[in-house]
Amino acid sequence: MPDGSSDNNSDLISGGHLVAKALKAEGVEVIYTLCGGHIIDIYDGCVDEGIKVVDVRHEQVAAHAADGYARITGKPGCAVVTAGPGTTDAVTGVANAFRAESPMLLIGGQGAHTQHKMGSLQDLPHVDMMTPITKFAATVPDTARAADMVSMAFRECYHGAPGPSFLEIPRDVLDARVPVSKARIPAAGQYRASTRSAGDPEAIEKLADLLVHAEKPAILLGSQVWTTRGTESAIDLVRTLNIPAYMNGAGRGTLPPGDPHHYQLSRRYAFSNADVIVIVGTPFDFRMGYGKRLSPDATVVQIDLDYRTVGKNRDIDLGIVGDAGLILKSVTEAASGRLNGGASKRKEWLDELRAAEQTALEKRLPSLKSDASPIHPYRLVSEINDFLTEDSVYIGDGGDIVTFSGQVVQPKSPGHWMDPGPLGTLGVGIPFVLAAKQARPDKEVVALFGDGAFSLTGWDFETLVRYDLPFVGIVGNNSSMNQIRYGQAQKYGLDRERVGNTLGDVHYDKFAQMLGGYGEEVRDPADIGPALRRARESGKPSLINVWVDPDAYAPGTMNQTMYK
Repeated sequence: MPDGSSDNNSDLISGGHLVAKALKAEGVEVIYTLCGGHIIDIYDGCVDEGIKVVDVRHEQVAAHAADGYARITGKPGCAVVTAGPGTTDAVTGVANAFRAESPMLLIGGQGAHTQHKMGSLQDLPHVDMMTPITKFAATVPDTARAADMVSMAFRECYHGAPGPSFLEIPRDVLDARVPVSKARIPAAGQYRASTRSAGDPEAIEKLADLLVHAEKPAILLGSQVWTTRGTESAIDLVRTLNIPAYMNGAGRGTLPPGDPHHYQLSRRYAFSNADVIVIVGTPFDFRMGYGKRLSPDATVVQIDLDYRTVGKNRDIDLGIVGDAGLILKSVTEAASGRLNGGASKRKEWLDELRAAEQTALEKRLPSLKSDASPIHPYRLVSEINDFLTEDSVYIGDGGDIVTFSGQVVQPKSPGHWMDPGPLGTLGVGIPFVLAAKQARPDKEVVALFGDGAFSLTGWDFETLVRYDLPFVGIVGNNSSMNQIRYGQAQKYGLDRERVGNTLGDVHYDKFAQMLGGYGEEVRDPADIGPALRRARESGKPSLINVWVDPDAYAPGTMNQTMYK
C-alpha cells in the first residue's frame, strides 16, 4: 500500500513513511544515503512518495551532496545515514554546511528506545555530538511526531542565516505504525514563514546617502547574494550607481567576466583606497583578514542575514540585517535620481582600479602562458577558464591548486561556482558533482581537484558512473599536499619540508578508466585544452590527470597568516 500499511490496517502508517511524507512536503526530490538497518523504512516511504534514493560509498559524501544540492537548487538537501559510525562519518559534511550557511537535514538512525543505555548496536549520543554544528538537533520521541519533527527541523534550517539540522530516529520509532489520525503531518507550504527581511528603512536610506556621496566606493558581493537569489538586485545596484564590484564564494558569477563593473585582481588595492566599502553576506573571518584588510579610514557597511555576524571582529559604521537581494534593491531605489546616484563622478576611480587589474594581470601573464613542464598551475587554471562555457558549473576541491584557480577562473553565470566555503573542507568535489548533475542535468560540470583532495572521497567516482552522470574532472597532480608543504618549509626549513605531506605518483586517469569513466594523462601544457575537449565529448565521468610543478605555490598560499 502507498502508506506502508497492510490491507487489514489501512489507517496505520509507519514512522519511515511519515518521514517521507514530510520530505515530500518540503519539496525534497532526492535523498543521499548509505544503507543501514536502522533507516530502511525511510527508503520504503521514499519509494512510495516518488523521492529518489541515491546510494553512495561513504556517509561524508552523502552529507556533502545534500549540502551541494541545497546550494544549486535553493531548496534544502537531505542525507539519511545509519546510527553510530554512519552518523559520525557524516559529521564533516554537516560541519561544512554549517560554516557555509547551507540548509540541509541529516537524518541519523538510532537504537530502539527499549534498548536505551543498554549498549545497542551502533548506539552513540548523536544529538550531543551534532548540537554545536547545527541550527537544530533532536531525537524523534514518538512515531506520531516523525513528520512534525522533520518539518520543525527544516523550519530551523532557515532561522537567520541558513544552516543544517539533525534528527535521530530510534529504530522502534521509525518502524512502528500509528493511526494516521494521530500523526501530525504538516501540509506543504503551511509550516514555514517567509524569512525575507528587507532591513531597517532608516539604515537603507543612510546607505543610499553614503553611496550617492562616495567618491571611491567598492562592494564585495558574497555568498549570501546567491543564497538569497539577489543577483539581479546586486547587478542593478552596481550598474545604476556605477560601483566597482568584487565577488567571493558563491557570489562569484554575479557579474559576467568582461562586465565594466566586474573586478577581481585589484581587491586589495580597492579596499586600501576606497572611501566607502560595502560588504555583503561575508563575515570578517580569515578570508578578510578579520576585517583588517579594509582601510581604517573607509566608511564600512556590512549587510548579512545573521545579526551575530555584523560587526564581528571589526567595528563598522553601519550594519543592516536582512535579505541581501531585498536590501540592495531598496538601496538602489532610495539612491536613484539623487545626484545621478553619484554615478557620473566615478569614472576616474573605475579607471584607476582597471589599471591596477591590468598591472596584476601582466605580472602573472608569463605563468598563465607558460610552456614549462612540469606544467605551471597558472597555465592549467588558465586553460580551464578558457574551456568554461556559459553553462559550466565550476567546482573547486583542493588546497594550493584551487587557490590558484580562485585568481583566474571566472564563472560566466550566477550560481556556477562551488567551493567548500570557510571550513576549507577537502573532499567536497565528487559529492558536489553528484548533486550538481542530478539537480541540473542540463548543465556541464567542470571540477578541479588537488590530488590530495580527490583521494578523500574519490571512490564515489564510481557512483557517478553508476548513475551515468558525466562531468569533466581535472586533477592537478603534484604528488603533494602543497599548501601545507609550503608552510613547513617556511617554518622548519627545506630539509624538513616533506614530513607528512608527500603522496605517491598516482595515475588518476587510470583510476577513472578502471571505474568505467574516461581518463587521460597530460604532461605537455599544449595538450590540456584538447584533453578537456575529449573529456567533454566522451559523455562519461572523466579525470584528466595533469602533472603540475610541485615547486610552484599560489600567492594565496604564501600569504596565509598561519605561515607568518
